[in-house]
Amino acid sequence: MQGPVALGLSGRLLISGLVNDSVYVGKAGKDAALDRGWLLGHFKDAGDPRHSEDVEIKWGVHPPGDERLEWVKGEHRTALLVLISGRFRVELPGRSVLLEEQGDYVVWGRGVDHSWVAEEESVVLTVRWPSVPGYAVEG
Repeated sequence: MQGPVALGLSGRLLISGLVNDSVYVGKAGKDAALDRGWLLGHFKDAGDPRHSEDVEIKWGVHPPGDERLEWVKGEHRTALLVLISGRFRVELPGRSVLLEEQGDYVVWGRGVDHSWVAEEESVVLTVRWPSVPGYAVEG
């Protein structure tokens, strides 16, 4: 079998990536590795059910010491970052937030600059809205 597997309501197996034009079934770890962690957002092809200009979702897998290469400045989005595993620090103006227990999270709004560092190997789920281009850092 290839692709993600899910049980349908009838208990039958569904094998997928793309199930039909508006349903996608996947595995966050596998799919995230294909697009720098991003599962959903404006950067997915327009015909893909994971394309959205309203929201972005990232499954971030970070080795120890991984950090954002530069601060995000002039933020136009709201963000929610949830710790799945590890120890992860989010830097905000005048404040450092340490996420160290599964489920710890931080929310910041538009206009709040930020950066981050993985203090240990970490997995975080990030949800940002709206989904707009202009924040990627090459490196």
